[in-house]
Amino acid sequence: MNAASSEERAAINQELKDLYASLSEEDKVDFNAQLQKFLATEVGRLKSDYEAIRGLDSPN
Repeated sequence: MNAASSEERAAINQELKDLYASLSEEDKVDFNAQLQKFLATEVGRLKSDYEAIRGLDSPN
């Protein structure tokens, strides 16, 4: 999340919590599945980036 301050981050978090609370149970299941897919993709990308950067420090 690209928040400029901790106050902005807190406001974004509250907005997301309010949005989630307003969803139907069916929509929450869909939201959670999409969130898990997104997080798995991002963690994989970060791991790949980390390994690529770490490899720059290793001698050939």
